[in-house]
Amino acid sequence: MQQFNCTIKFHMGNSSLIERLSRGSLLSDGAMGTQLYAQGITGVPIEAANLERPEIVKAIHRSYLQAGSELIATNTFGANSSRLASHGISSQTEELNRTGVALAREAIRLNGQQAWVAAAMGPLAVDSFAAEILGSAAAHNVFAEQASILTESGADVLILETFTSLTQLRLALDAVRSVSNLPLMATLTFNNDGLTPAGDTPEEIATTLNESSLLAIGANCSIGPDLLRSVIERMAQNTNLPLIAQPNAGLPSYVDGQLQYTAESSYFAEVLKDIAYSGATILGGCCGTTPKHISSVRDEIKGVIPQRTFAKIPQAPQKHSKHEDEGKPATGLAEKIAKGEFVVTVELSPPRGFDISDTVDKLRGIAGHIDAVNVADSPRAQGRMSALATGSLIQSKLGIESIMHAAIRHRNLLALHSDLLGAHALGIRNVFTVMGDIPQSGDYPQATAISDVTASGLIRLMSGFNNGVDANGREIDSPTSFFIGAAFNFNAPDIDRELKVLERKIAAGAHFLLTQPIYSMEQFDRVYSVLGKFPVPVILGVLPLRNTRHALFLHNEVPGIFVPSDIVKRLEQAGDKSASIGIDISKELLQELSGKIAGAYFMPPFERFSVVQETLEGLNL
Repeated sequence: MQQFNCTIKFHMGNSSLIERLSRGSLLSDGAMGTQLYAQGITGVPIEAANLERPEIVKAIHRSYLQAGSELIATNTFGANSSRLASHGISSQTEELNRTGVALAREAIRLNGQQAWVAAAMGPLAVDSFAAEILGSAAAHNVFAEQASILTESGADVLILETFTSLTQLRLALDAVRSVSNLPLMATLTFNNDGLTPAGDTPEEIATTLNESSLLAIGANCSIGPDLLRSVIERMAQNTNLPLIAQPNAGLPSYVDGQLQYTAESSYFAEVLKDIAYSGATILGGCCGTTPKHISSVRDEIKGVIPQRTFAKIPQAPQKHSKHEDEGKPATGLAEKIAKGEFVVTVELSPPRGFDISDTVDKLRGIAGHIDAVNVADSPRAQGRMSALATGSLIQSKLGIESIMHAAIRHRNLLALHSDLLGAHALGIRNVFTVMGDIPQSGDYPQATAISDVTASGLIRLMSGFNNGVDANGREIDSPTSFFIGAAFNFNAPDIDRELKVLERKIAAGAHFLLTQPIYSMEQFDRVYSVLGKFPVPVILGVLPLRNTRHALFLHNEVPGIFVPSDIVKRLEQAGDKSASIGIDISKELLQELSGKIAGAYFMPPFERFSVVQETLEGLNL
């Protein structure tokens, strides 16, 4: 790893930034986004303004310089290819970064004062699920690419800011050092509890980064100045590096659909003065701060001399590395599958209201023939009781395990996190990951479809829970014991792609598969011939056909289902006995697949649960 010489000089001739820091508090700038919004620029990403509204970006830089800033950050925080790709403009990565540095440099020239350009680099895209990207070669390349461009563009220093995890920050630092010899600064963001979103403590961060050849470290964004003060105080006890403090202007509130920050400039400056006494050397602001906030800080920190003491932090406790009950089946369903018993599950839709008594009564009739109840999650995008509540009630009233479907498209990562832990607390252990139906097709077409994570990302979240950590690597109180299900479609038009997706799901930690229904051995064999053996147990989808109309509807109007023409013809020939023939078709297939599948996943049409018993009758499975 390349080490930096602390005597590196900058663009300001003999007066280096390092020498300037040795003389006391240095004022950085405030929010760029807040100022752009104030100018009516509301498009995303805000970095696009470098090309679309360069004069406004330059004017904002100049306003901060006039307020007293000596260190200004480029408008490039989100200009890495990962974030830009989510907006379809990754091809502009180089131009946006080069222009960002040029605008800051030009603002300094026009103002005619001594100041330094800090090239801002943020973490990867929000929708790049943390557990999937950390440690990856792709992540390394994204950070290295941006750092290389910013270095070549003439920045004085690189600042990696607003990172949510020490792990990702260290990955970014390694990537930057592989392509740049510019000095580095780094800040992380903290929650109200004084921890990063990943659960890193200020002490752990300061101790870890103390020997990392950084110019300065610190905290920015997320919280207001008073809460950030304690973070800086804790860091100051565990490092001899200059500290950065760039809080938000208080906590935001939504007013007319826009974020507004309420911390007045005088209050903000008074707290920043205290933070300076606590040990911060580089002082500035983040979201909600303006040139007025910065000029107030300038007036308050004159003559401030930090008072710092240093102490050695005890080593942080080790995170859980594996499930406490490794080797023990997580659920009764898992135990039966592990023993080689043929399992039977049946799917139901939650009620449209909150009374499940009718559903419970229907299930009682087949309770002795099933091992678990699949509870759909807002099927066909209809407004129904939650799968979590329905599954919990079924378990308590019938004593039958539920398999809670968790739809990715209906909730963001935060909601998935909360619902899954809530489900575990209520005794639901079997969880099936599913994309969910598009809201536009259901009861609330105005509802927003959300895809924070992929199916494999959700599986990885639950696998993390089973190992005692969340998506950010932060410890939860104890490991969960989820039995994780994934979807597989034998009828996929591109079966090679379906198998690649399956590979990712298995790698993420899927324990079993639930499939779409099939109606012929050919559909099964085209997959089985490729795999030879499924990597995890398969519970085969079973949807007995009622008649020709039913078969044609499924074939033509339900995605993922294929009904062969010979099956349709067989139903046609059966006439009034078509429902009985439909059950026979399912029975024949299940019998032929005996020994190759772990169980049957029934999807009774119109919740006619009696077909479960009728289909299983006489079979030797």
